[in-house]
Amino acid sequence: MKKFTLKKSYLFFSSFFIVALSMPFVFAKSKPMGNNPYAITAVSAKSMAVANEMIAREHLYDSLKLGSLGLAKQAFDYGMEGLAFMKEMGKVENYNIISIVDFSRASSQKRLYILDLKNCKVLFNTYVAHGMNSGKEFAQNFSNDPSSNKSSLGFYETLGTYMGEHGYSLKLEGLEKGINDNANKRDIVMHGAEYVGAQTVRDHGYIGRSWGCPAIPQALHVPIIEKIKNGTCLFIYSPDKNYLSHSALLKQASPSVVL
Repeated sequence: MKKFTLKKSYLFFSSFFIVALSMPFVFAKSKPMGNNPYAITAVSAKSMAVANEMIAREHLYDSLKLGSLGLAKQAFDYGMEGLAFMKEMGKVENYNIISIVDFSRASSQKRLYILDLKNCKVLFNTYVAHGMNSGKEFAQNFSNDPSSNKSSLGFYETLGTYMGEHGYSLKLEGLEKGINDNANKRDIVMHGAEYVGAQTVRDHGYIGRSWGCPAIPQALHVPIIEKIKNGTCLFIYSPDKNYLSHSALLKQASPSVVL
């Protein structure tokens, strides 16, 4: 009996000693979080939310068969990450629609993708022009300068519509300082153009070019503009290292952007 009591005492003090040793490490982990008892739980919840968002994004890309439609995975990922950041910052009004222009593709290919995220649908996949000084078949040079006649990359918010030189057109606001924020000064808008379409591709091997506007097929410009007007996100993408290294918005939205 005495031996059993001594054994119990030994186990008790051993357990107490181990717990006492571990306590500083427990508090040390909490201390960088500002001694907040819920900090570790909050970090875990945030990590879980990020993981779930990535899984949902992968599922959306696969379920909409965007890869087979030619949309680069990087263009899609950056577009979705930027949209999430803009939603968090309250920069656009309608987060259910995103338009992505993938300038990694030739102009002879349908490189405008308009996605309905709420209903998980590809609303439009069609041709879109780049600026005449950005390149011939591929858009490779970009500028924010008013007289450049080049395309500007990055994130835009769609605004209202108007009747202009090219008919029914959509105003765009560039959201990235030094990259596309001269869109209004440059009269960069979305409009229809006869030189954008399958017939031009058949005749010349690539579509015509604009003065920097993301011009779209004349036959589709009204329904497209009607769908994306008034506060949706337009992302014009290229694997351009200069853009990826200078986009403050993309850096905040996606720390994984290549420097």
